[in-house]
Amino acid sequence: MSYTTEELMVVAAAREIQDHEVVFVGMRLPMLAFAVAKKTHAPNAVGFYECGIVRDFPSETLLYTMGDTPNVIGAQWCTTTNHLMYLMQQGNVDAGFIGGAEIDKYGNVNTSYIGNHEDPVLKLPGSGGAADIASLSKRLLVIMNHEKRRFKERVDYITSPGYGDGGGWREEQGLPRGGIGALITTLGLMRPDSVNNELELISVHPGVSVDDVKEHTGWDLKLSSNLKETVAPSKEELEVIRNIDPDGFWTGKKRGT
Repeated sequence: MSYTTEELMVVAAAREIQDHEVVFVGMRLPMLAFAVAKKTHAPNAVGFYECGIVRDFPSETLLYTMGDTPNVIGAQWCTTTNHLMYLMQQGNVDAGFIGGAEIDKYGNVNTSYIGNHEDPVLKLPGSGGAADIASLSKRLLVIMNHEKRRFKERVDYITSPGYGDGGGWREEQGLPRGGIGALITTLGLMRPDSVNNELELISVHPGVSVDDVKEHTGWDLKLSSNLKETVAPSKEELEVIRNIDPDGFWTGKKRGT
């Protein structure tokens, strides 16, 4: 069965969503991931969108932004981002999606500066709410292109905290919950280990080797003792994606393994 890397990432992200969970959805691929989860294995999941929209079923129309009219029509609640942040502060969000320019081995994400923050090589957009999602949701789901320049031993700037320096860093900083639950990349999936919360490779995508992943990672990547190949998308999962995004706007127009 042919599919794009982006479609595989959407499916892998969807599988991270459990039934009855509240999910801070985020832009681009997470919007499709929420739809796949709802249509396949998590019919009772609820989606929070950063613009203040709450839905218990996904839009059947391709969304270019979260505030598009099809996302408003039929929503359970159209409020403000602040209201959703208040609910997140109270511990009501199970999983939150973000992306980033850089990530390090402890799941810290940078969307602020490349280089020294006092005299950066490049100024990035900043948090945009990502720091809140990383700090306050019960677990963080990150989707990123897997490139060595992005996967660094230490990010240039921590915009959205993962596990800081590892171990019990979050508790020491007064963050009562959360931390990265899964990193979904163009090459595979990573999760924090149970000892020091350092990311380790748990699966490689079909057609990708462990050496490929290591070559594109900027630290000495640990491998899970249960390392597997990512399960390819099912026909049902792909049908959900392609019904919403038939031209591959978010998932790539050329489909093939």
